[in-house]
Amino acid sequence: MPFTLPNLPYPFNALEPHIDARTMEIHHGKHHNAYVTNLNNAIAGTDAEKLTIEEICKNISKYPVAVRNNGGGHYNHSLFWTIMGPNAGGTPAGALADAINAAFGSFDEFKNKFSAAAAGRFGSGWAWLIVDAGKKLQITSTPNQDNPLMDVAEVKGTPILGLDVWEHAYYLHYQNRRPDYIAAWWNVVNWNEVAKRFAQTQ
Repeated sequence: MPFTLPNLPYPFNALEPHIDARTMEIHHGKHHNAYVTNLNNAIAGTDAEKLTIEEICKNISKYPVAVRNNGGGHYNHSLFWTIMGPNAGGTPAGALADAINAAFGSFDEFKNKFSAAAAGRFGSGWAWLIVDAGKKLQITSTPNQDNPLMDVAEVKGTPILGLDVWEHAYYLHYQNRRPDYIAAWWNVVNWNEVAKRFAQTQ
C-alpha cells in the first residue's frame, strides 16, 4: 500500500487535559486510519499510487471524490499530529513571530482571527495558517477534508498550522462547545514545528 498511518509522536494522553486520551486514540487509530485505508483503495491500480500526498492534493480536481475526501483526510491529519505536542503552547519566536506580527498586527490579533475562522466554519472542516504564493501569511478555512494545497481551494497556499474542527476531534470532551476546544487547543500548539514548516516555505 502506498500510504500508511503515521505514528503519533507522543502518547495518547500527552495532550491532556486539553485533548483527552480517548479522543486521541479514536481520532488517530480509527478516523485517520480509515482515511488511509480508503485512500489506498481509491487509488489502487492508478498512477496516483506513485505520487506523494502533496502531489495528489495539488491536482485533486483530476480525481474522484473518494480521493479528495480521504487524501485530504490523510494529509490534514498527518500535519495535525505534528503541530501539537506536550509542554507546548505559549508564543512563537524568531522569523515566524515577526511574520505573524507583520501580517496580523500582533500575536493576540492573529489568535483572535484564527479562532474566529475555526469557530465560524459551518459544519465540519479546518482552519489554517498558510504561506501563500507571495510568501505572505494568511488565515483561511476549508470544508470537510479539503486543504489549501488543493487546486479547488478558494485560498491556496502551503499549510503550516491547521486545526481540525470536525466534531470527532472534540465531542467526547467538549460536546458542542467548539469555542472551548479552540481556546484549549492553543495550549498544545508546537510552535517549533510550525516555525520549521514556515522556514521551509521561505
